[in-house]
This record gives sequence, C-alpha cells and structure tokens, in this order.
Amino acid sequence: MTKTLRWALLSTANINRALIQPIRDAERSELAAVASRDGARGQAYADEWGIPRAYASYEALLADPEIDVIYNPLPNTFHAEWSIKAAQAGKHVLCEKPLTLTLDELDRVEAAAGQNDVTIFEAFMYLHHPQTRAVKRLIDEGRIGTLQLINSWFNFHLPARNADNIRLQPALGGGSLWDVGVYPNSLAIVMSGGRAPAEVWAQQVTAENDVEVGMMGQLCFADGPTAQISSGFRTPFREGAYFVGDAGIIHAPEPWKPGEQGKPSHITVTDLSGQTETLVFDGISPYVYEVAAMEACVLDGEEPIVPLSLSREFLRSVLALYASARSGETVRLG
Repeated sequence: MTKTLRWALLSTANINRALIQPIRDAERSELAAVASRDGARGQAYADEWGIPRAYASYEALLADPEIDVIYNPLPNTFHAEWSIKAAQAGKHVLCEKPLTLTLDELDRVEAAAGQNDVTIFEAFMYLHHPQTRAVKRLIDEGRIGTLQLINSWFNFHLPARNADNIRLQPALGGGSLWDVGVYPNSLAIVMSGGRAPAEVWAQQVTAENDVEVGMMGQLCFADGPTAQISSGFRTPFREGAYFVGDAGIIHAPEPWKPGEQGKPSHITVTDLSGQTETLVFDGISPYVYEVAAMEACVLDGEEPIVPLSLSREFLRSVLALYASARSGETVRLG
C-alpha cells in the first residue's frame, strides 16, 4: 500500500477551499486531482489551485487507479449516490455533511463501504479538533459534575435574494438544519454518550419557497441531559456552546471551526465558586485533524472518529427534528 494518500476533489465546489491547504499540509497526503462535469471549468480550477490533474467527469476520476481518497462536497442530494460509486471504485471517502438524507441511503452507503473494504466518514471537522475532544474528556471525567443541559447554536445571514444558493433549494436538500444545524445536533449527541435522543421537539421558520431557514429544537436524552439547539439563515452570525453540569459550566465560544484562521481558540471552565480556568488550543484548523484522521484510518488501520454508526445517530435525530417541526408534536425515537 502507498504510504501517501492521493486525494481528489469531486467537483469545484467553494467548500473545497477549506480542504485544499490542509491536504497539502498533511504529512501523508497529497492533492492529486479534481473533477468537474464541465471539462474547461475543471481545468481552469486545476490551474488556479495548482492541482496536477483535471477530469471532465466524475466517472473518469473514479476510474483513475492512482486516486486513493475522494472528497465529496456535492449538493446534499448527491452525497449518497457518489459516495457509493466512489466506494465501488475502491476509493475511500470523506463526505460533506449530511452524509445522507435518509436511513435507506445510509444503509446503502454502509453496505458499499463494507463490501469494498473502504473507509467512509462524514466531514464533521470540529469533532477531530483537540478543543472538542477536551470538552468531552472534561465532561467524562466529571469536571462539571453531572451534565444537565447543553445549549448550542450556529446561525448566519443568507439573504432571500440568494435564492439560487443550494442551501435555499428544497430539492437539493436545503434548509438550515441540514446545513449548519447538524453541528449543534451532532455535538449534543456526542457529548451525551453517542446515542440519539429519546425524544425531540422542534419548531421551524420557513421561507417563501417553503425551505426551512430557522430551526429551534430540544433533544431529551434517556438518563442524560437535555440539549437546546438552534440554526438559521435569517439572523446575524452567531455561534457558541455551553455545557452545564451540577458542579460547573464549560463554555466554548468557537465550537465549530476552532483554529481555522490560524488563531488560538479557547474554552472556559467555571466551578460553583465562580472560579474560572481557561484552556487554550493551538491555532490549527480542524480540517488538518480531519485529514490526519483519514490518513490514520487508511494507512494505520485506526477506526474513524466519526464512524458510520455515529452518523446514523446524527441522522435519526435530524429526521425526528424535521418530523416534529412539521407536525408540531414531540417525536419519540425508537
């Protein structure tokens, strides 16, 4: 087996920019190719970013035996299809979230990964960062006592005039919960033990084309905490997370992209007496750790930090939140 992973970008999506430099900075990875359905566009993109090879179709890229890993940043409705095709071509896959939009799709992705002996995991970059892992360790160690409540949110302003943005197109899996709401949803599940909540309640705000542009949800975990989460496209940018226990509070002001701009990030831990400790983390992008995780899976045989079993719990919760928002009723998960 090669000792260097050769990566390819499946499309020229804007989100590629988050991965290009981390792949190049990684010790055991190189960026080898990009594919586009428009050959001229793909070549121009390759020239702009200094990518060695460009393909005029996704199929041609998948047929290249010198590609090891595919990054799949396609619109949400195409994540499952092309992740499965990549697996069938013997490629490992880092797929943008959400990995799939239905449990049936997830079943087929899981089957493709197993049948072809490849790694597929969902691109929750923040779960790989030391800051997130430190929060989980502190909670597990009882630093804030028994975890009772999680508050987290991720919102930004996406004007209605940007109606052609895929985030605002229901047919392409648009909606704030599918886009940025999956972050607080996944965080709540990870910090509560890795299982979907026992029941959820949610309320949504819809736009002119009936796409959801705001979601507020409450997740109740069996024998665990309650999480209150929100996401949206119709407010100023806001992010944050609080973890409240009976002996203290952890606050993460930058929970989703700590270190991405090369600046240190931090969390604070406050005890019952009001004493606060600040933990500082190096200004290293979470995408760097995500790429390193793929290297460890493929080259060292390690298990993913975000296994497909965990993605299943994330998806079960999101589907329940949408069902609750539509019905106005609490939804209980089996």
